[in-house]
Amino acid sequence: MIQKSIPSLFTIGNLMLGMFGIMMAFDGKLSMAAIMVIIAMLLDGLDGRVARALGCESEFGKELDSLSDVVSFGVAPALIMYLTSLQDLSSALGWTVTAIFPVFGALRLARFNVRPGIPGYFVGLPIPAAGGVLATLALFHKDVSAPFMIVATLLLSYLMVSTVKYPNFKKIGLPKKAVVGAPLVIIVAVAVAVVFPEQIAKMIFGLLALYALYGFKHNIDRLTARRRHRRRRRSEDKIYHSKNG
Repeated sequence: MIQKSIPSLFTIGNLMLGMFGIMMAFDGKLSMAAIMVIIAMLLDGLDGRVARALGCESEFGKELDSLSDVVSFGVAPALIMYLTSLQDLSSALGWTVTAIFPVFGALRLARFNVRPGIPGYFVGLPIPAAGGVLATLALFHKDVSAPFMIVATLLLSYLMVSTVKYPNFKKIGLPKKAVVGAPLVIIVAVAVAVVFPEQIAKMIFGLLALYALYGFKHNIDRLTARRRHRRRRRSEDKIYHSKNG
């Protein structure tokens, strides 16, 4: 019974960190708020692997994970972005852009729960990655204009509900013996992040931004290839008709 509860404890930790991030953002501790989102990502990546390692995956755990993700990677990052970059805009614009992100994140999670995926890939940018990019991007608010933040927020929202394929790395499993050491890894990660919150957050931003842009570039390449294929077919059809017309 206790063994079956272990993955859910990681998920509940993810949810609590999301709530801590929201409260820290309201207190003006923006770097630490972003760190809470990043550590929540670590727990989110571990809960499923721990469940598979212990052989105790369940529908309850899956649903709890999705509900936690909406808070930690939807609401919390959107609020951090709003408080840093969007609250000085008109209420209609700032509120709408802020609300779109968690709404699209919830749509992304709902689709993930009911549709079969593609082996080895996520369809659409996973909400933890999108939330991580948004929360850490907000730390650059002094150097980046509000219009750019709006475009970035809307782009991340679109990528979550898009059909762009992203590698899921689920094949990188977690041995059962490693489950015991997982809490130690989390403690070390938290300690390092608390000592160097802004530096760690900005470093993580670079890694997550590259992941998000990978899928965006892949989508552009795919659309370009489709256009070339259509043009080639049209030219071949014209040649065929001119020969047989």
